Amino acid sequence: MRAAVYDSYGSAADVLRVAEIDRPDPGPGEVRVRVELSGVNPTDWKSRSGATARPINGFQVPHHDGTGVIDAVGAGVDPGRIGQRVWTWKAAAGSRWGTAAQWSVMPSGQAVPLPAAASAELGASLGVPAITAHRCLFADGPVEGKNVLVAGGAGAVGHFAIELAKYFGARVAATVSGPEKADLAARAGADLVVNYREPDAAQRLQSFAPEMDRIVEVALGANLELDLAVSGPRTHIVDYAAEASDPVLPVRRCMNANVTLRFVLIFGVPGPVLEQAAADVTRAVEAGALTELPITRFPLEQVAAAQDAVEASVVGKVVVAP
Repeated sequence: MRAAVYDSYGSAADVLRVAEIDRPDPGPGEVRVRVELSGVNPTDWKSRSGATARPINGFQVPHHDGTGVIDAVGAGVDPGRIGQRVWTWKAAAGSRWGTAAQWSVMPSGQAVPLPAAASAELGASLGVPAITAHRCLFADGPVEGKNVLVAGGAGAVGHFAIELAKYFGARVAATVSGPEKADLAARAGADLVVNYREPDAAQRLQSFAPEMDRIVEVALGANLELDLAVSGPRTHIVDYAAEASDPVLPVRRCMNANVTLRFVLIFGVPGPVLEQAAADVTRAVEAGALTELPITRFPLEQVAAAQDAVEASVVGKVVVAP
């Protein structure tokens, strides 16, 4: 099969290549997916660059997320799953068989039935972003009737955080950096969209909710001042991204607010919690509550350019077509 591979760490242009390799067979408890689209996330270029390196077992096929059809199953998996259209998550976690290839293998539970009405582009966009968004929202309980602030509401995690929060009954405000992103956050369903660069950003958020229940945070150091303006004893600030420099916390101000800080990286979240997140995400897709971001598509031969586009923070979602 044709697959993107790398066997050392470095820049995308230096280490990523497309090669012919043997098609994998599913082991016990696994399924094999013929990949239609592979979704690209920041975690993919960070792993390939060596920023979050782990040992490479001969070679690595990148990317965790994708959509496709199951064409083979391993021992212990219902043969009735063959022919099932699925979306995938964490395909490359502890495995060399990511989704940037014509076929990928993964544990059966990480290939989730994709509702018939959902596009391949939406399916390939879910995975890491939607499950991360779910964890940020629900790690501290239900959000029905709660006030939620989503920082970076036009990013993939922010997009699904807005949509999942609305689907599960929350009021949602989002912050963005400009008009194009404001439009994306509004279309996702945010009740209020605020440009965090504007001088009245804190006042507008305080008018919406003097104290947020959840703050889904993409840049804790840069945004903490604004977050604390709408924080109190009920507030959980949940950070899912690391900045280039670690923030310095204003401890006394955090204490005064009695705010709770939580950090999320789905690769360390217990399996049953992730499986519940995947089930909830699928339910939201079935209900039509989750939508696509603008899609930038690359052929497999341009996988290095696809990863570079994600590293450059292109607006929307990047996918690769094997």
